Order: sequence, then C-alpha cells, then structure tokens
Amino acid sequence: MPRPTMRGTVHSATAPATAVSSPPGPAKTLGPPAVSTEIPVRPEAAQSIPAPPARSALSLRRTIADTDLVVHPLALGGSVFGWTADGATSTSVLDRYRDLGGNFLDTADSYTSGRSEVIIGAWLRSRRARDETVIATKIGKNRDNPGLSSRSIIGAVHASLDRLGTDHIDLLHFHFDDPTVPLEESLGAVDVLMRSGQVRYLAASNFSAERLMEARVLAANGLPRFVALQTQYSLMHRTPFESALALVTGAQGMAVLPYFALAHGFLAGRYRSKADLQKTTRASRAAKHLNRHGFRVLAVLDRIAAEHEVAPATIALSWLLARSPVVAPVASAGHPDQVEALVAAAGIRLTRGDMVDLDRVSAP
Repeated sequence: MPRPTMRGTVHSATAPATAVSSPPGPAKTLGPPAVSTEIPVRPEAAQSIPAPPARSALSLRRTIADTDLVVHPLALGGSVFGWTADGATSTSVLDRYRDLGGNFLDTADSYTSGRSEVIIGAWLRSRRARDETVIATKIGKNRDNPGLSSRSIIGAVHASLDRLGTDHIDLLHFHFDDPTVPLEESLGAVDVLMRSGQVRYLAASNFSAERLMEARVLAANGLPRFVALQTQYSLMHRTPFESALALVTGAQGMAVLPYFALAHGFLAGRYRSKADLQKTTRASRAAKHLNRHGFRVLAVLDRIAAEHEVAPATIALSWLLARSPVVAPVASAGHPDQVEALVAAAGIRLTRGDMVDLDRVSAP
C-alpha cells in the first residue's frame, strides 16, 4: 500500500537563534542478541500529551538554515540504544532529555542493526512525542540496504519509517559517501521521497569537501541539496574539519553537526589513566588520547569547568557551540544521569579568555 504523504508538524521556538552559515560516527552493527524495546509508560504520559518545555529552554533552540527545523543545540545520539543501553535505560535517557527541553534525536538504520530506531519509535509512540521531536536518521550502512543506489535508498527509508513508526523523516543523512553510485542517482532517489513527503530535508555524513561541492552543483540544477553535514569534530580532532570542510560548509550555509564531540568520553574526564580503560570499544578509542597533549587539554577543561561550576563535558560541547558554523553537536548518554551535563552546554557562554585557552591548548 502507498505510504501516507502527510507531514507532521515541527514546533518552532519563539525567536529562535538562526544558525550561522553551519556513531554518528561509524556504524555499530553488533550488540546483544536480544534487546527489550517495551517502553514503560509513565502515568502522565498515558493521560495527556507532554507539556512543552519551559520558555527558557525554547529560547536556546537554533534553526537549521534554509529549513523550518528548530532544534535544541544538543542532538541526543542514539548509537548506544540497544547496544550499551538496554530498552528501559534508553527510555529513561530519552525522558530525561525531553524533560530538559531537548527535541533533536540522531540515529541510524545501522545502529544495532536498526534496534536504535525501534527503541526511539516505541518511545515516540508511548510519549506521544512525535510532533515535538525532530528525527534525524542515517542510511547506507544497513546490511539489508547497503550503499546509496536508488533501490537501497528507497528500501532503507521505508524500513526506517517502519521502525520509527512515523510517516516522515525530518532530516535524512547519507551515512557515508558511496563512490560506486553517481551522486545524481542518489539525490534523484531522495527527490522522489521528498516529493511524496516521506523525507523533509537531506544531509550528508562523512562527505569530503569535493563531494559537497559536486552535490551543490547538482542541487543548482534542481536536485535536493544538503542542508547539514555530520562530521567528526572536537577539541581532540580539529584539523580535518577546520581545513576544507569549514570553508565549504560556511560558503554553502550548511549546518554542522559534530559527532564524537566528546572524543569517546575522554573530554568528559572519564578516562584519566590506563586503569580507567575498560574492555569496550569506546574505551579503546579514547585510549589514544592518554598522552601529554590529551592531559593538557583535560587540565584546561577542568579549570574552566570549575570556574563555571559545570562538568568538563559541558565545556567541551560549549566550545563547539561557540564555533561557526556548528548548530548542534551530537552526543550520546548511556545513563539518564549523564544527560544534564550534555544539555547544559547550550546555556554556557564561554569568555573570550576561555576560548583562547581552549583553542591554544587543543591546537594540533
């Protein structure tokens, strides 16, 4: 049967801050063999539609340029849902994020083989939160619909819509570039999906500056354009973005959504010695920062965090938010207690001295 073409409403904030001309990291396809996606319904969620966040939270939201998507400056990553966070824990994380004013969820069809989307979809239904939530998902890495051929794109989007339990995706990312398929074919497939209302806007993830420029030429000829780029960027990983990508995204007015914004937890102060490293994928990735350079960055983060009376993770994310053209870093939380430090970054205003110190200590 044909899918409905009705588009849901994305609620905007009062006088949102417009974005300055603006994992998910690698796909995680392995996880426990079974993950419960049954969502415990809170009494208030069962009785009524959740109340909107306070005006102070709404005023922090930013608009992704050339769209009507008004998002919280911290996108909650769904890469851990169904992987290191089971269904119940993921639900608690989502609840806490929404209660703090968050409305921007980032996932992918390859995260735990689609279980992340299933968990998010179940939460959206149980909390009646679809209309107030901006959903971003990525395609191209799922084993059932690999790559960016027209057939794979159509199949992947339909599968994601089913798992998310919605009739449209707000922001669809190409997870990785696919040089085996003409970019014109990939964009043409999305054009069909956009005309039917199943996809609202298109974004790129892990694309080179050269391919972004090629895509912009095709968009000038009537094909969908990338409105955002998701790329690795943090205090510990600056050079790849701050060269050609920064120039291209700035020139094209694209929103930048950095992933691995906390360098696998290192910038949260989670790993300060080899004794802190567990036998996990995240810890093994963070281990490369346990060196003189990494410790100098942590020392400055600790000092500035103490001055602002917040967590180091909050300062690391605030540094990103102060840099153009970043609109919203993507960060995940494996426990609800971790969410507040992430969301708090939106309310921090670093001083000029803070920025100079962070820029200097993190310089490659």
